Amino acid sequence: MLDLSPVPSGTAPSAALGETLELARTVEAAGYHRIWLAEHHNIPSVVSSTPEVMIAAVAAVTKDIRVGSGGIMLPNHSPLKVAETFRVLAGLHPGRIDLGIGRAPGTDQRTALALRRSREALGADDFPEQYAEMRAYAEGFPAGHPFAPITAQPSDVPLPPVWILGSSAYGGQAAAALGAGFAYAGHFGELDPAAVIGSYREMFQPSPDQAEPHAIVSFAAIVAETEERAQQLARANELSILRLRSGRPGPMPTPEEAAAYPWTPEERAAVKQWAGLASVGTPDQVAAELADRTRRAGADELMVITSVHDPVERRHSYDLLANAWGLTPRAS
Repeated sequence: MLDLSPVPSGTAPSAALGETLELARTVEAAGYHRIWLAEHHNIPSVVSSTPEVMIAAVAAVTKDIRVGSGGIMLPNHSPLKVAETFRVLAGLHPGRIDLGIGRAPGTDQRTALALRRSREALGADDFPEQYAEMRAYAEGFPAGHPFAPITAQPSDVPLPPVWILGSSAYGGQAAAALGAGFAYAGHFGELDPAAVIGSYREMFQPSPDQAEPHAIVSFAAIVAETEERAQQLARANELSILRLRSGRPGPMPTPEEAAAYPWTPEERAAVKQWAGLASVGTPDQVAAELADRTRRAGADELMVITSVHDPVERRHSYDLLANAWGLTPRAS
């Protein structure tokens, strides 16, 4: 599952961090395979600004579930610092860390400038070079390279498995060329997941770390005991997306706030388009729909993101889906 540490209306933003830890305990017990933490900046509805910190915190309160970044936005960071950070995480939690890498800023252009420190860096199109540099701090530079004497510590720990994230065709093409795993953001990407993942598989070039292509697709899902309640929760999520895309982001609204909101015809039309990106309903309905969508996408794994106001209902949604999907619960 993917988590952005959403901020419910009426609560302190920092409380969302603790809820992510509680959610991690829930999904581990339910039998989920991975939990990834996203990177976003200057968005009032989420506080997922430092996934590396949240990875360390989540891994510390869980035992078996894989924990990773979904993802680290590489152009926002020094490649050396990313290599060091994830070697440290892998050393602390052997065999449990994933390194998901993205190229988008994860924010607006002004905040991206604040992160990257120059307009040249903001406009640079050098993701492959940054990626190669990051890997070289762990695997070695060519002879004569000016950074050859530099090694990301601890040197006895390999980089975790690397995934390239994307919501466009570029992400799949980059993952294929670099011989990495690929995760397609189907919860907001507007392309056909099957076409993007199919192209990734066709173009894949084996690397020393990965011999075969491996694809994850992420979809949004909201599950409740009744279809009526699931739709109420979904409408609140749609209002949150509407506010974000309209340039007026805010905390996650309650279903009551969404019901009372004066929707315009244009807003309802926009929401109708977005509604198709999420699977909403009872456990059996959503599990069947997600299984079909994953099969049609040609993905090896399904990643789910659930955004609702009440943290208890959010955890319950993941539990209901796990039961309907047939996941094997982990012993506490």
